[in-house]
Amino acid sequence: MNREQLAAAYTSPGRHYHNLTHIEDCLGALARVENLSPLDREILSAAIWWHDVVYDATRADNEALRAQLAERHLREDLRQEVGRLIRLTKTHDVQPDDRLGAILISIDLSILGAEPARYDTYAAAIRREFIHVPERDYRAGRAKVLSQFAARPVIFPDAVFAARYDRQARENLARELASLRG
Repeated sequence: MNREQLAAAYTSPGRHYHNLTHIEDCLGALARVENLSPLDREILSAAIWWHDVVYDATRADNEALRAQLAERHLREDLRQEVGRLIRLTKTHDVQPDDRLGAILISIDLSILGAEPARYDTYAAAIRREFIHVPERDYRAGRAKVLSQFAARPVIFPDAVFAARYDRQARENLARELASLRG
């Protein structure tokens, strides 16, 4: 699977947030990360490209499928680490000594710390991706997910991202939670 095929996967119908713009935003955030070796930057770039390549909002195994697909298509020296990083996006839980995991998860979650208007656009796009879920069930499920992030002592496992986005992320989460429960 080449970059054109990867990009095409992100333009398939039903992708309102998990699309090519999300990948471009993530790559832009990666470009601002300092003190990475060329190999670490290549690993993270590959993980970003592959981390949402399979997206079916009705399935619970997207991350495993993404990781397996990446592992089949990437060079041998990238496969294992990129697959591991993609699997982290299932829970967004990262071990304290996992710098690459912390960076990828922080990049992936950085939308939570966006300015309110951009965050609201993101939240509306997520709702469109889950249009098959009845409103009441969606509100309950989304509130559960957001509450789990809000309850974390650290939303962004990378300290630079935490310093930049945590306050705004918590405000955005509180605002959306109030809307979902209201």
